[in-house]
Amino acid sequence: MDTDILAAATAESNALTLTLGTIGAIAFALGWAIFFRGALRMVRIIAKGQPAPDRWTPFIPRAAEVVVEFLAHTKMIKNRTVGIAHWMVMIGFLAGAILWFEALPQTFDPAFHWPVIGSWPIYRLMDELLGIGTVVGILVLIIVRQVKHPRNPELFSRFAGSKFLPAYTIEAIVFVEGLGMILVKSSKIATYGDADPVTDFFTRHVATLLPASPNLITVFAFAKLMSGVMFLLLVGSNLTWGVAWHRFSAFFNIYFKRELGSRRALGAAKPMMSGGKVLEMETADPDNDAFGAGRIEDFSWKGWLDFTTCTECGRCQSQCPAWNTGKPLSPKLLIMGLRDHGYAKAPYLLAGGSTDMGGDEVGLVGKDGEVQTDKLEKIPAEARAEAARPLVGPAGEGDDLGGVIDPEVLWSCTTCGACVEQCPVDIEHVDHIVDMRRYQVLIESEFPHELAGLFKNLENKGNPWGQNSSQRTAWIDEMDIEIPVFGEHTDSFDGYEYLFWVGCAGAYEDRAKKTTKAVAELLDVAAVNFLVLGQGETCTGDSARRAGNEFLFQMLAQQNIEQLDEVFSGVPQSQRKIVVTCAHCFNALGNEYPQVGGDYEVVHHTQLLNKLVREKRLVPVAPPSEDVTYHDPCYLGRHNQVYEAPRELIGASGATLKEMPRHLERSMCCGAGGARMWMEEQLGKRINIDRVDEALNTLSSTPEATPKKIATGCPFCRVMLSDGVTAQTADSDAPAPEVVDVAQMLLESVKRGLPEGIVLGNPNRKTDGAPAEVATEAPAEVEAAPAAATATATAPAEKKDAKPTVGLGLAGGGKRPGAPKPGGAPKPGGAKPAAEAPAAPAAESAPAAPAKPAVGLGLAGGAKRPGAPKPGGAKPAAPASEAPAAEAPAESAPAAPAKPAVGLGLAGGAKRPGVKKPGAPKPPTAAPAAPAEATAPTEAPAAETAAPAAPAEDRTLNTVGESKAAGFGIAAGAKRPGPKKPGAPKPAAAPAAPAAEAPAAEAPAPAEAPAEAPAAAAAPATDAAPAEDRTVTTAGESKAAGFGIAAGAKRPGLKKLGSEIKEKAAEARAEVREHIEHKPAPADAPAASDAPAEAPEAPAAAESAAAPEAPGAAPKAPSGDDRSLATEGESKAKGFGIAAGAKRPGGRK
Repeated sequence: MDTDILAAATAESNALTLTLGTIGAIAFALGWAIFFRGALRMVRIIAKGQPAPDRWTPFIPRAAEVVVEFLAHTKMIKNRTVGIAHWMVMIGFLAGAILWFEALPQTFDPAFHWPVIGSWPIYRLMDELLGIGTVVGILVLIIVRQVKHPRNPELFSRFAGSKFLPAYTIEAIVFVEGLGMILVKSSKIATYGDADPVTDFFTRHVATLLPASPNLITVFAFAKLMSGVMFLLLVGSNLTWGVAWHRFSAFFNIYFKRELGSRRALGAAKPMMSGGKVLEMETADPDNDAFGAGRIEDFSWKGWLDFTTCTECGRCQSQCPAWNTGKPLSPKLLIMGLRDHGYAKAPYLLAGGSTDMGGDEVGLVGKDGEVQTDKLEKIPAEARAEAARPLVGPAGEGDDLGGVIDPEVLWSCTTCGACVEQCPVDIEHVDHIVDMRRYQVLIESEFPHELAGLFKNLENKGNPWGQNSSQRTAWIDEMDIEIPVFGEHTDSFDGYEYLFWVGCAGAYEDRAKKTTKAVAELLDVAAVNFLVLGQGETCTGDSARRAGNEFLFQMLAQQNIEQLDEVFSGVPQSQRKIVVTCAHCFNALGNEYPQVGGDYEVVHHTQLLNKLVREKRLVPVAPPSEDVTYHDPCYLGRHNQVYEAPRELIGASGATLKEMPRHLERSMCCGAGGARMWMEEQLGKRINIDRVDEALNTLSSTPEATPKKIATGCPFCRVMLSDGVTAQTADSDAPAPEVVDVAQMLLESVKRGLPEGIVLGNPNRKTDGAPAEVATEAPAEVEAAPAAATATATAPAEKKDAKPTVGLGLAGGGKRPGAPKPGGAPKPGGAKPAAEAPAAPAAESAPAAPAKPAVGLGLAGGAKRPGAPKPGGAKPAAPASEAPAAEAPAESAPAAPAKPAVGLGLAGGAKRPGVKKPGAPKPPTAAPAAPAEATAPTEAPAAETAAPAAPAEDRTLNTVGESKAAGFGIAAGAKRPGPKKPGAPKPAAAPAAPAAEAPAAEAPAPAEAPAEAPAAAAAPATDAAPAEDRTVTTAGESKAAGFGIAAGAKRPGLKKLGSEIKEKAAEARAEVREHIEHKPAPADAPAASDAPAEAPEAPAAAESAAAPEAPGAAPKAPSGDDRSLATEGESKAKGFGIAAGAKRPGGRK
């Protein structure tokens, strides 16, 4: 009886399995046939795109990137829940294919498994895990799609616009396939037993719910098989189902992506290409070359692959600033529109059809040019209608399909790169948008009207604001430090570390200029040698390129590259360093200029400043309390992956950082990129307002008493955020947060850490292009002979205590670099040439120790320094016969031979900056100095009580007859800008201590008379001067050139003198660094209470021939350190004030 039952069951099983197996096999073959036909057609359509020869190699790095992305899911995992679920589904679909193929023979033989491997425990465990993972993963994705369904408009769903029928179909197929894996295995365990608690840990429990039946195994295997067959049939018939096709095309799209490694298609824009070659302005032919993308076939085959691969997941849409503020642009819908249009037009393209820029048929034509209508009629009407549509144009009405992409969609893009950053399959949205813009600008001349002004300003003026290039250096006039300008102060990059690229915003926009000045001041404090191009700069062309004007970009780039190559002429590639404050300039110079022949090392200012803070060359001090939220500029963050440097600087400044919800790579754009800075927003909410609202909400929990700031690292972002804050807080009584650059916060913090009277500066900054050795060898020379604080000079004019000098202080009438000439300044040559005075040879002058080179542009004897009282009450200079000679010990070293005058000398009779205008009382005629032993004036304080004085400066200025003033002329004997004259006595000072005798100059020196003095006033005279020592000679017709090096001074690049000096410099360096690190109070300055706080300066006092060190003088200022310390009695340093005897920041030693 049992045998009959078993036989009947077997017969029934054979009939069922044979039927289902046959149906399954036929469907299996048909499914693959349709799938391969569709795949082949897809390849033919993609091949209609333009060549992209740069996408194939190198093979190994590209293949490795595919493997890493496949296994690690690096892009999808950013959304952890969805990323993990998708990874399980992906592995289940691909690895589960082995189990899916096993289902076909199982429909014929329920007990079938793959030979050899089918009985391995690892295979059984894989079957278990894949089935569970596929089911769990697809259920999670189904739930996510429903939760974020666009049926709720308030969600701004990323699925809005996606096609739900293909999505639901694929989700159902995957679910059935995963469920089939579990049920087939469970039914086999229920029928044949042999369950293992490890490899069958889940299915063995499911098996207890199923009957023992071979037919059940066959049914489950057939369902599993048919789920895959349905997938093949549907996908092969619908080439625009990206949600399905990405399972195959994503691997290729990742392999062929533009940037190697983990980088996205961001940073540099894709070069404009035609026929597989890069188009250049000089060689492009509009008749044969495609300027951008005006038709779907103008995109490269990689672009077509992008369109095909889009999964419609909407991650790009969810991050798009335009979409989230009510603009019509959705990156997802744009790619979907191009895909649908391309595949709808494909029959026309595959038939050989093509149109020219005017829309006339040029593909299906005969030999004589007539249109082959018979071939056209064979093409489906829908395809011909699509072929007639413009790629960019207004939406149509009725039967008129209109343009594929609406102009408002195209021009709403800020090129922020959020879409590219979020795309899990490396679609290059921004490149496609820029290509379409190129065609509209270069061929159609269709673009927003605001861009016409932008293009005109860039072409004619070299900047978006249309300002004159002469105003590029206006910010320098507002600085208190020397800013070397290439072509004006130096013609070589030798000795400099960085070229500071200021940028258009940094030079013209008031808010951005604050960043420029802050960065320049910080670099100077950190002793970084840098220079600027000044009027040599031109806009980098970022906005022009993003707006589609590729040829204007190339023109600007070539102009800048020529200028930069001139600056870096002869400089090794590794030393061609540029620091920029604008994120757009940073991206253009660093990423795009290499495309057109300019290869430089470009760093953002936040990166460089962060490096200086880490090296302790900048020492910030935290404020009591301050809350800051940071906005990541798109072209600094997403495009160039600079996230940590600005945040570390904010932390270093002591502020409390509060991150906005959207930050780092998910940061919300400010709305200024993609040339949107120059266009008005007509639709939806303003992007900058949306970002400011987020920032204000982030800072809303901050107490009102706590300062609040919004920091950023890009001038464009700062403008947009500032405008947004103004708009959103106009009606509020609460204080509005301040929008600042990170550099400004750091500068405030660094200033906060400077004790009163202590000033940090760069002793190596110079404007004469000295060799690189200056930075390392010159400082030792400075210590040779510091002048005593009591070195005296005749100063009959009484003068009130002056404030500390700040930076490059010019005298009352002095002209700053780039500023207009003072109206009342007499022209050189108005007074009688100083050549009538006999020259004083340096060899015969009083002995002098090696002197420190002058710093910067000197001021005349009585010139008013910034912040000091006006010298209105100054008396005329006394005759040289009445002036006591400078004190100097007899043991002083002899002065070095005088060198030719170089620098900014004033002509013989020219008016000195800060000297009174013509008509002021004339000083008595000077008489030759008597070569007698002189004693210190009674006003001079004792040397033993003096504060540390700066080393003596010794530069010989040779003015010859009617020598021509170059730059800022310095008249005979005038003091150059830089430290105040050290050691000059204060009015009504204590009685002078006995001073050592010093021989007076054997030859009379020309008197330093006011410029308006008559010729008689030029008689030889010698006034005792402060520690600065410059011998002025006149002879012949010599022209001042450069910044001269005085007699005895060490020229840049010369070797250090003496091992003793080196040892002392090293000791002093250690002391100074220890002093800086411990930040001593001003009261700790040596002898500060005993030394006079300020020294009077006579308007026409001649400088002594030598400035020896007085006995008992205070210790020398260290020269080995790359920062100078200065103290000035009880006076309080203002900003970066320079105390008495101190070296001015930015000046050369």
